[in-house]
Amino acid sequence: MSTLVIEHLKASDLPSEWARRLQARPEQTVTVRIATEASTSAEETTSFTTDDPAFGIWQDYDETTDVEAFARRLRAPRYHRDGSRNPG
Repeated sequence: MSTLVIEHLKASDLPSEWARRLQARPEQTVTVRIATEASTSAEETTSFTTDDPAFGIWQDYDETTDVEAFARRLRAPRYHRDGSRNPG
């Protein structure tokens, strides 16, 4: 993205539509900032993440049917404080 900034520009030097929308007096100074916008093509807006072969790789994994329990098991420590192994 590129940006052009023009400071201390007299309102009389603005395009008439801009000055009218700003309701600026001709002798008033303004700062104009013009930035380019990212263009979006039709192809970019229609693509979806399912085009990626890795998307949904766990969908048929039986242990993830209860997501909360699965995450809890993953986050559980391997060992208890006394050094014994956590069977989880």
